[in-house]
Amino acid sequence: ILLAAFPVAHGMILGMLYLPVAMMLSGLMLRGAAFEFRVKAPIRHRRWWDGAFCGASLLAAVSQGVMLGRYVTGFSEAAWAWPFALGVGLALPAGYALLGAAWLIMKTTGEIRRRAVGWGRRSLRGTALGMAAISLATLMCLPDVAAKWLAMPMPIGLAPLPLATLVLIAVLEWSLRCLSRPPASGEEGEGCPEWLPFFAAVGLFGLGFAGLAYSLFPSLVAGRLDLWQAAGSPASLRFLLAGVALVLPFIVFYTVYVHWVFRGKLTAGPYQDRSAPLL
Repeated sequence: ILLAAFPVAHGMILGMLYLPVAMMLSGLMLRGAAFEFRVKAPIRHRRWWDGAFCGASLLAAVSQGVMLGRYVTGFSEAAWAWPFALGVGLALPAGYALLGAAWLIMKTTGEIRRRAVGWGRRSLRGTALGMAAISLATLMCLPDVAAKWLAMPMPIGLAPLPLATLVLIAVLEWSLRCLSRPPASGEEGEGCPEWLPFFAAVGLFGLGFAGLAYSLFPSLVAGRLDLWQAAGSPASLRFLLAGVALVLPFIVFYTVYVHWVFRGKLTAGPYQDRSAPLL
């Protein structure tokens, strides 16, 4: 879609991000292979596939974070630009870990759920730090973005966005702390809403994307290329619009359907229990 709709931006962005994109794709391929081979491998080999899955997942996540860090600074060549991108690369896996931990809290019980609460509490700090760093970097590096946020009366009109972000971070901290309370009876965190961390984490990411979209629009490459300069021919745009309008509802439908089919708590199986016999 990027190549056909915005060919100039495609060439510039992927040219600047060639190495992290290649590393991300390598990680995603190894991740998928490790997931499939692990369940079919002899028990003595599974720890190696576990390691491959974890390493590939981390490589893909860090690569995406580096891409994001380079993108929000407009591919700056300043001395601090690459260290900043690497810092974002380390923060993004914390965000993914927060989403994964919140999902496990909602879907599992017992020891896995208890450990997921701890993972969520630790990853929340890294996620909040990464979001704050990206926000400050865009304000400091891009004068146009700073003007959109700080020139009066915009701080008043846009105040709900950062305030809602702080509220969701506080909700996540409270809910994870509540779920980690020692049980009076029954399971740890009894009486605390298990669904709240996941939906709060999704909302946190949604607000982050909304803030980034507002900050950069109409730029496709901050300070270098805007939407209109990068657009392809009208015929290409009409063709892509028709294709996206046709395909997107199906993607939404099957995503909702998959979540409906796999609703409820997970039960033990060969992916979860190393000692379980393979069928």
